[in-house]
Amino acid sequence: MSDPSSGAGTSQSKPPPKYPKKKYEKKEADLSEEDLDLKKQLELYVERIQDPNPELQRAALESMRQEILTSTSSMAYVVKPLKFLRPHYGILKDFFETLPDSDFKKRLADVLSVLALTMSAEGERASLKYKLLDSEGNIGSWGHKYVRNLAGEITQEYKERSEDINFPIDDILNLVEQIVAIHMKHNAEPEAVDILMEVDELHNSVLTGNVDSTNFWRTCLYLISAARFLPQEDRRLALGIACTIYLEVEEFANALQIALFLDDEEVLPRVEEVFTSCEDLLKKKQLCYIFAQHGIYFKLVEDMCWDTDDRKVLQDIINNTKLSKSYLTLAWNFKVMEPISPDYIYKAHLLDGHAGAGAGAGVYSAAQYLAATFINAFVNAGFLRDKLMTVPPDSSGFWVFKNKEHAKISAAASLGMILLWDVDFGLPQMCNYICCNDNYVIAGALLGVGLVNCNVDKNFYRAFPILRNYLGNEDSAIRIGAIMGLGIAYTGAQKNKIRRLLTAILKDGKETPLDVIAFTAISLGLVCVGSYNETAAQAIVDALMVRSESEMEEPLTRLLALGYGLLYLGQERLGLGLENTPEASKTVNVKIRKYWDLTLLSCAYAGTGDVEIVRKLLGHCSEHLETGDIHQGPAVLGIAMVATAEELGLEMSIRSLEHLLQYGKPNIRRAVPLALGLLCTSNPKVKVINILSELSHDTDSEVAMAAVISLGLIGAGTNNACIVGMLRKLSRYYHEDDSLLFCVRIAQGLVHLGKGLLTLDPYHCNRFLLSPTAFAGLITLLHACLDMKTIILGKYHFVLYFLVLAMRPKMLMTVDENLQPLSVPVRVGQAVGVESMAGQPTTITNFRTMMTPALLGAGQRAELATGRYVPLSPTLEGHVILKEKSRAQRR
Repeated sequence: MSDPSSGAGTSQSKPPPKYPKKKYEKKEADLSEEDLDLKKQLELYVERIQDPNPELQRAALESMRQEILTSTSSMAYVVKPLKFLRPHYGILKDFFETLPDSDFKKRLADVLSVLALTMSAEGERASLKYKLLDSEGNIGSWGHKYVRNLAGEITQEYKERSEDINFPIDDILNLVEQIVAIHMKHNAEPEAVDILMEVDELHNSVLTGNVDSTNFWRTCLYLISAARFLPQEDRRLALGIACTIYLEVEEFANALQIALFLDDEEVLPRVEEVFTSCEDLLKKKQLCYIFAQHGIYFKLVEDMCWDTDDRKVLQDIINNTKLSKSYLTLAWNFKVMEPISPDYIYKAHLLDGHAGAGAGAGVYSAAQYLAATFINAFVNAGFLRDKLMTVPPDSSGFWVFKNKEHAKISAAASLGMILLWDVDFGLPQMCNYICCNDNYVIAGALLGVGLVNCNVDKNFYRAFPILRNYLGNEDSAIRIGAIMGLGIAYTGAQKNKIRRLLTAILKDGKETPLDVIAFTAISLGLVCVGSYNETAAQAIVDALMVRSESEMEEPLTRLLALGYGLLYLGQERLGLGLENTPEASKTVNVKIRKYWDLTLLSCAYAGTGDVEIVRKLLGHCSEHLETGDIHQGPAVLGIAMVATAEELGLEMSIRSLEHLLQYGKPNIRRAVPLALGLLCTSNPKVKVINILSELSHDTDSEVAMAAVISLGLIGAGTNNACIVGMLRKLSRYYHEDDSLLFCVRIAQGLVHLGKGLLTLDPYHCNRFLLSPTAFAGLITLLHACLDMKTIILGKYHFVLYFLVLAMRPKMLMTVDENLQPLSVPVRVGQAVGVESMAGQPTTITNFRTMMTPALLGAGQRAELATGRYVPLSPTLEGHVILKEKSRAQRR
């Protein structure tokens, strides 16, 4: 093999033409003696590989392999054997082509595959080409860079082959399995998941087969994070795999969160599987706290817990029976138990002496009485005491009777807000008002019964016997109060008995007033939220079909569309589209067909972040419509409903809504502030505050009213000083406009919601889960606000109480193994994404240390600041059970 024409790299061979002679000689002169010896040794191996002697060939090839293996396994920035073999890559390739099939050729292909890592032309995929000729070799022995390069070439190859269904892919899938195993073994879990996604093999058992107690956390975290950016089917597959992994490693709380997120027709079997798989009673209690926080009703049966006493304790946790006690403990800890009056919120003395600026400045008007009622209800919600409803009457009588007609409904119902979550104490007091001779007071008391029972104890023996007796009352106000109370008390309960009662009201025909039908549809949608119950859906459609043409123009008719949409809330799997709506909705009157379809579409894809659906909704907002068309309002709200899932989509939606403000028609501009309020509920972003502040002075009064209400929504429960100051100035600015001043008062009450202890944010578990009951309450109010003057400022102002469905304490309450409050130090700070980060990075930044119970603001997360306990929940929010470590574990 001494023939110079062979191109063998010997010490006498000419330098490659790509290097000028002087430069090449200088490079050799710069090499150390050790590097020169290595270079000459490798050139000798190249020469001997081409020798006719098979023994010499094999020995040279093996020696070259060992040199490369030794160097690629080190952390050196430049792998010297690859550098020195670069001039001879073409020679080895040409020699390879002349060889017959043999084991030697396969082993040479393995070496060429590694050399191609730095020497092959871009797009050639030579590493993969040669590796497929020797797929039995150990891929991992060549180092991580080689494995990553091979994975990249595999994804490119797969894309080309997948275009031809007859082209086999088994050979590259075999390599994929090897690469996944290597990644999982060497702490590269995100890369293992990525390559499986690229080749559509995420369902392959190779991933779960390589998961153990050391890598499951990073694997599942990446699967969950990536799932938000995948198509629907792939998303469900990724989350299903994460759920399976969590079950295998007995992380039941994480598995339950994913099971609740999937929320399809198999949600109960999946949830039951997680619950029954857990045999630790203490962990079962933590699972029940997650059920309670999510807001769905889950009935325990004997198979899930054999012991009757234990089953009762678990069911009580699911029913939130101790929520009021925990909330009051939080209030006592923060020293805010003292009732607050509306005058304290108004701060009239700061308004430069404007007589009409504060309700406390003079004699109350009817509108001021009503505004004070709502402020008092929102600020003192759940505290069991206030300065209007739970005090002895003054010389002018009970507060309820200071209001007029329909305002009495809201006044009586406000007591239910004050007694929120305390069923044992609250229901007897509400029953005192039910015995009144005033029909409006009775209606408000019935609504108050539902408020007291909201998200607490969905059993039949509490609120149901009281409300059922008034569903057939002749007075419309009383019927509406009972129907709303039933819907609020049993939201998400999926009770067939309640569904049959409400369906019967919808079937009464034309004799039933439209407002009764509208609130029945909403309550039916709330009780069966997200269940896509066909019987309930058909009942709502039938109720609409019998209404007259003139009634189709009434704003309340739109609530039937929302009630129908609530049945499909979050059911993306149905594949709903504007041209593919359920059969029942296709019979809807043409006048509101588009309103109906867009409401249904936005509800079905709520919280999914589906970009295609947002594009469709924006397309409807760009249409130039005739007077009387109303469907663009729900289209704007739908953008917010879909995009609220994750931060990036949220920011993009805010920018899109800003464009709609500039170029949209009046009916679009009136809905934009409401959409902004939904996007940032209880999360006062500075950019959104500035937009709403400008809109609150808009020349269109309905735009201004919507902006003011949305200021209250984004500041709900935050006591945000910026929003508080804006609203105080607005109360002075609009002191002569009763309608706008009323909206300002409502917003003031919302900002101080629960004295800063409550939130309306429908997301929980680090914004992973969207509570369907909380979200349903929010969008019900926002759809009502699309016609502010008729509903909110008319006689149906009590729809504001639908917000109670979204109210929850923004707390971290740690409890011991006996479920008693346990005060421990925690660090609370801004949440940080740790996906794909190496090691065990901290999940918060800018934190401060405090003792529990603690408050968690928007975007905040908590970590334990003590090593004495281990939390049984992966997310520290709501109720978290702490288990004390043994002394050995602490060490």
